[in-house]
Order: sequence, then structure tokens, then C-alpha cells
Amino acid sequence: MDFTLDDTQSEIAALAAKVLGAGDDPWRALADAGLLALALPPDLEGDGLGVTEVAQVLTEVGRAAAPVPAYAALALGVLPVETLGTPAQRAEFLPPVAAGEALLTAALHEPSAPLTAEPAAAARASNGKWLLSGVKTAVPYAAEATRILTPVTTAHGTAVYLVDPRAAGVTLVPARNSAGTPECTVRLDDVAVEETDLLFDRGAVAALHRFALAGALALGDGLLAGALALTVKHVGERTQFGRPLATFQAVAGQIADVYVAARTVHLAVTSAVWRLAAGLDADAELDVAAYWLAVEAPKALATCHHLHGGVGVDETYPLHRYSSAVKDLGRALGGAAHRLGRLGERVAG
Repeated sequence: MDFTLDDTQSEIAALAAKVLGAGDDPWRALADAGLLALALPPDLEGDGLGVTEVAQVLTEVGRAAAPVPAYAALALGVLPVETLGTPAQRAEFLPPVAAGEALLTAALHEPSAPLTAEPAAAARASNGKWLLSGVKTAVPYAAEATRILTPVTTAHGTAVYLVDPRAAGVTLVPARNSAGTPECTVRLDDVAVEETDLLFDRGAVAALHRFALAGALALGDGLLAGALALTVKHVGERTQFGRPLATFQAVAGQIADVYVAARTVHLAVTSAVWRLAAGLDADAELDVAAYWLAVEAPKALATCHHLHGGVGVDETYPLHRYSSAVKDLGRALGGAAHRLGRLGERVAG
């Protein structure tokens, strides 16, 4: 399906919800519906849209708690490569992702340094090439990716290179997370890269972080909304003493708290994504929304589990998919303390 700028975000969201709810292969369904090609330029058979529309897809992925690599492929791959990459890079790496046949991802974190703007991983010149060395942690789908967008420090500042995870000098160490999705620690030992592997933008690290935050926020917005809907349905149908649980004041008060948290996060995320899409300075809004999500979402999911009672800890019931994804997403944001520290730095500055 082809989209134009006249199509509404609600239409994209509705299509994403429809395809995610049908069939046994949601990733293939997203690709077949053209939803992985939204941000590709028209010359690559894309729709020429941007972060706002991609965010709608990620929100619906979260709402369905779908086990697909949408965050890595779209927020950490397609959006930054489309924005920062050369025409040759876009033509090589984006169409296979849009077709659902390949993945991209990014290495945003280092040991004890989430979303670091000054990477310890470094690039040094040697015989006309650049050699990358360092350690990256919590890299989603690293082993499955065609390229890993890798921030490094150079003699002239910072840069982002497209690293082949199968290149000599790359070691992938599988790591565990809450949701059980593929993740690795990536060790780089003099990994040779060419100038053609460089994303040509001096602000590439900051831009990559903005797309990563926007994508994580959109996904988290959907996860919180989906968990709320699942819990509302449960307390409306489950009865105690001949009455639905939702009619008890204590239950109603707790579900109202989850609703307030979900709406607060949604408004903060919407504002941040809109500013980023409009080309405005969105850093403050992204930091605020990331803090709200990191703080409120885990508490809200704990309440959802509590309101489900024993059903909430049954692995055959879908609620655990939401809470596990929220835990991993909070870690991807750096955690609540890190997000609060970023806000403190902004105020102090």
C-alpha cells in the first residue's frame, strides 16, 4: 500500500493494528503492507514519510506486544540511515529491511555508560583505513543484523560507522534480557572499516540518539496502552461476590492510576515526536518523555499484574510480554536514575 503526505497517522496506525492482529508472521505482514518502507524515499519504492509515521507503527507494535524487531530495524536503522546516509548506503541497506529480509541495529550503550555521547570505543587511522576498538553492550539483534550503527570517538570528535557483525575482529557475546529477544555484547578489536562505512554527518551520534529515544518512547507508549486495555478487559469481566472487579472502589482507583500514567506518557511522547518530526529542538521534550516512561511504566505494569491476580503471573497469558518489554525498554533508555540525571544536567546547565 502506498502512502502520501495526505494520509493520516490514524490510517497508518489502523493498518498496523490490523496486520499485527492477523496471521502467524507479523514481521512479514508489516513488510507486505508496506509499513516497513514508510521512511524510505520514493526512488527506493518508499513513501517518503518520517519519524511521526514510523512512530505510529512502533506504537501499534507495542500495543500488540508483538515479538518483532521493529525498534531495532526502524528506529535504530532505517531512520538514521535514511537521514544521515549517502545515496549508496541508503540504496544498499534500506530496501532489504523494508522487504522484511534484513535488519539493521545500533550499538548505543557501553559498560556503565548508557546512550553515551562520548564513546570510549574509538577509531584510529592505519594504512588508509580506520580500525575500531571498544565494547558495546545490550545491542539488540546484533547477530541477525546486516550492519550495526556504531558510535565511536575519533581524533576529530565522534562518528557513526556501519559495522558488519561478521567482520574480522568483531566478537558477539549473547546476553540475556527480560523478553528473551536476541541481544549481544559486541567486542571490537581493530575492526577495519572504510570511508564508505561512515555516516556523513558531524552530529550523527546525537541524531542517532534522538531517533533511538523517539522510537523507544513510541514503543513504550504502545506497551503501556496495550497493558492498560488488557487489564481493563480483565477487571470488567472477572467477578467476585457476584460483581465485576471493576465495580470495587479500590480496583477502580488503581486502574485509574494506570490510565493517568498512560495518558501522561502518551502526551509527553506525542509532543517529543512531533517536535523532532517538525525539525525543532526536541532534546528537552525527549528527555522529559523518557523520564516519565522510565519511571511510570514499570509501576503501572506492576499494578496491572496485581489487578490480574494469579492470572498475571501465568506465562500463557499475554501480560508478561508487556511487562518484560517494558523492563527491557527502560534499560534501553538508561533507567529512571539516568533519565533523572539527564534532566538535572539540563536544569543545572
